[in-house]
Amino acid sequence: MKREYQDAGGSGGEMGSSKDKMMAAAAAAAGEQEEEVDELLAALGYKVRSSDMADVAQKLEQLEMAMGMGGVSAANAAVDDGFVSHLATDTVHYNPSDLSSWVESMLSELNAPPPPLPPAPPAPRLASTSSTATGGGRYFDLPPAVDSSSSTYALKPIPSPVSAPADPSTDSAREPKRMRTGGGSTSSSSSSSSSLGGGGARSSVVEAAPPATQASAAANAPAVPVVVVDTQEAGIRLVHALLACAEAVQQENFSAAEALVKQIPMLASSQGGAMRKVAAYFGEALARRVYRFRPAPDSSLIDAAFADLLHAHFYESCPYLKFAHFTANQAILEAFAGCRRVHVVDFGIKQGMQWPALLQALALRPGGPPSFRLTGVGPPQPDETDALQQVGWKLAQFAHTIRVDFQYRGLVAATLADLEPFMLQPDGEDADDEPEVIAVNSVFDLHRLLAQPGALEKVLGTVRAVRPRIVTVVEQEANHNSGSFLDRFTESLHYYSTMFDSLEGAGSGQSDAASPGAAGGTDQVMSEVYLGRQICNVVACEGAERTERHETLGQWRNRLGCAGFEPVHLGSNAYKQASTLLALFAGGDGYRVEEKDGCLTLGWHTRPLIATSAWRVAAA
Repeated sequence: MKREYQDAGGSGGEMGSSKDKMMAAAAAAAGEQEEEVDELLAALGYKVRSSDMADVAQKLEQLEMAMGMGGVSAANAAVDDGFVSHLATDTVHYNPSDLSSWVESMLSELNAPPPPLPPAPPAPRLASTSSTATGGGRYFDLPPAVDSSSSTYALKPIPSPVSAPADPSTDSAREPKRMRTGGGSTSSSSSSSSSLGGGGARSSVVEAAPPATQASAAANAPAVPVVVVDTQEAGIRLVHALLACAEAVQQENFSAAEALVKQIPMLASSQGGAMRKVAAYFGEALARRVYRFRPAPDSSLIDAAFADLLHAHFYESCPYLKFAHFTANQAILEAFAGCRRVHVVDFGIKQGMQWPALLQALALRPGGPPSFRLTGVGPPQPDETDALQQVGWKLAQFAHTIRVDFQYRGLVAATLADLEPFMLQPDGEDADDEPEVIAVNSVFDLHRLLAQPGALEKVLGTVRAVRPRIVTVVEQEANHNSGSFLDRFTESLHYYSTMFDSLEGAGSGQSDAASPGAAGGTDQVMSEVYLGRQICNVVACEGAERTERHETLGQWRNRLGCAGFEPVHLGSNAYKQASTLLALFAGGDGYRVEEKDGCLTLGWHTRPLIATSAWRVAAA
């Protein structure tokens, strides 16, 4: 790939100032074989000896580091006329101070507003150098952020448009080089000869600079504050892009929404931790809404089975479901005090993880455990297996080991609105038997009924007809059922950002444990998918498909009050035990239990996220 030829001009290091002299020198050099010159660079119009390639690589490495430290704002910025002219005339540097000033000028101009591209600059001239750096003549690739087909270095915009790669056979000495803003990365080489010394940038390209040079460059680089500012700016731009896209969707300005939604993935990639993850899920949900690609309905059988799997991982990764089960069980246990026959109706039994703790508490009750009957409601399974009966079998085995009289019945229902009062009542009772005391339990189930007009009222009427002693309700403490899409989007963005923050906190606490194992990471990832599906439903769906219609505790108080229920105060004992439970949970320092109007809430720092309330049928 290389050939030797003799330098024209007699001086060995000097080149004429006119285009004719350059072309004449190139033509004369092509016929000589005495001096080794890089052929690829010669094809681009540059005359660089192979012995200078080590210095060329070092300077390009420093240049690329300066470009890479520009962050997202640099990728989205265009260069102005002066910047392009500066690059065109100073592509090759021999004085390190000139390179430093050029890099600083580039960094200062990266955030400038995008002007129209300037006309093509003339082909640059190569100046001679009196010093020759030692090193091999190895080939190297330009970094992806540089357009190798141009004599100037152009940052690619984000997202970069698809354009044809440069033709390496083009004679750049005859055709003026044009600045390109897109295109894939190429394998052509660009050049600049340099002497060893200090450069004002850090780098990461194919041929690494010596460690001493990197340390000197890092010490002199003014790029550290640039990185910090760019990261913060990208975070602000990310939030603004999300909200602006949601506003465009509400106004049905889908062309503007499409332009904004394309920016979100790149802006999100500049962030770290919970913000990056939650922004990615909201960006996907907005894209689905803009392009009208809705997710599969939650009522599908496969989706229901997968949702149960995600629910189990969410239970393991954070204390929200544990808190919900514990506080609901405490209220049910107090309501069953002194009763010999008890019956619990669970509107969403799933894997039945809530009930072993209650069975054990009843087994330890003074005077012996009562006769316990459990009715579990669940959706049909995709493989037509009786998953509800499998759950009942496992619970029956556990009850047998702790000597609790246990009965179980599973009810398959696509929706809770299909339930009728007779389904929840015992098959037959002897006149001498003590009547059953019924408790109805709902954990994250009632809000789905709001997608079906009249469904919640029917279910609450069914519950009221069986005359339960207590009804426990656990719901998200958020208003994701607003009629305004922008209000719903804003509220859900704040809510799930806090939820993802808490997952990060819980995950870091578990990683510090003695034996965290691999399961903890899997649980957290699946929990993020669990929450991500909720985000997608809140943002991308409408009508009956939007089932994640969370409402606040105050809104549920109004709905249940209108349906004929009155609140039951959760005692201070439940509050103390819930606080103790959180203290045992890894990473529990950020979680907060609060008592609010007789109900208990669990949140992350100052933001309540879920709420447990208890109810009974109001007196006539």
